Amino acid sequence: MSEEICCCVCNNNNSDLFELKYQKEHFAVVICNICSLHFIPPYYRKQIKYEQYKNEAVTTEVRKGNNWVKIQRHKLRFKFIQKFVKTGKLFDLGAGWGHFMLAGKELGYDVYGIEISEQPYLYCVNDLKLPVDHVDFFEMDESRQFDIITMWDVLEHIDKAGDFLEKCSMLTKPNGYLFLQVPQIDSYFAKRHQDNWKMMGLDHVNYFGKKTITQILANHGYEVVKIKSSFEIKLFIMYTLLPFIKKIKSNKKGRVSELNKTINAAERQNYFNKFTNKPLWQLKLFVFIHNRIYNFLSFFNIGEEMMVAARKISK
Repeated sequence: MSEEICCCVCNNNNSDLFELKYQKEHFAVVICNICSLHFIPPYYRKQIKYEQYKNEAVTTEVRKGNNWVKIQRHKLRFKFIQKFVKTGKLFDLGAGWGHFMLAGKELGYDVYGIEISEQPYLYCVNDLKLPVDHVDFFEMDESRQFDIITMWDVLEHIDKAGDFLEKCSMLTKPNGYLFLQVPQIDSYFAKRHQDNWKMMGLDHVNYFGKKTITQILANHGYEVVKIKSSFEIKLFIMYTLLPFIKKIKSNKKGRVSELNKTINAAERQNYFNKFTNKPLWQLKLFVFIHNRIYNFLSFFNIGEEMMVAARKISK
């Protein structure tokens, strides 16, 4: 497990200065005793591939979803962004299904994105007509400069997070901003559920807290100006409510986290679609209530993820 082990925050590579935090069935989580970063060691990371992260069945369910609702969800993120940058060139790193970029385009930002997974990339280009490229981030031309770089639920997947942020820094204009969201290991939910936390899995290799995300960003020329708690209600519906309902219906004993393994991404999307394929007046009411709940939870720092705003300064 200590093979090529290294902390991406403080660069500690002394195997004696790491300790096992959680041992799961297919992976382990260790903690760096110097900076307290939690991460999955390289030994287990070799099993992870993201090129086919989503398949055609998931795309089919995404197409059935309501884009208006998805755009409203992402406008909450833009309310956070607009406190710091109201316009400019925006680069969405890991565009996913593209609805964040679609919201940005609607709000007047000059958007561009990349996506390594084929199905989301094809959906962005063919269905949403967005300027998204299917390229490796490390191969991007470093002469390109952006006012804003965004990464939503991306950095926790990155094997070499330090190199990744160094590349981001090269692409960010002086005094430009990086906005990101990651699962928060020092959140109430992470502390309560520990190794049964639903955010913990082999594909999430880095688990940042407020201290470690601030430190790693500072290492690469960014000053954190705001950290906001985020509770994704869509993820709650797909990853907590759905397993809970299935568990009740099946009348079987066992933890929800164990049931989660049997639910695929297409099924989760299908379940979320049931909440969004409603008349417009119901959707507007849903969005109104959703936003009030989201803002209430964020205000009281209740969430299992954190949104971070960081300004590019110098190293």
